[in-house]
Amino acid sequence: MKQIEETTRETVASVVIEALVRFGIEASDISLDAQLKDLDIDSLDVVELSQIVREEFGVELSAEDLKDLSTVGEVVDMVAARAA
Repeated sequence: MKQIEETTRETVASVVIEALVRFGIEASDISLDAQLKDLDIDSLDVVELSQIVREEFGVELSAEDLKDLSTVGEVVDMVAARAA
């Protein structure tokens, strides 16, 4: 797990975007303003993203957390805030 002091919004964004690409989403479709619903993220992707975030930053994300978020940037902001 990375040190919390090193956690920045840019680091979180990089990890989240890399995960989304691994899920099969085109890198060109991913931006911080991209709507999650438009990226066709399914429940398995949510579970996997939650695991990645927990392993990388020690942050727990639930499906409930994610259902209230609409953009990639909102996910990044939540993870960065909880990791701080």
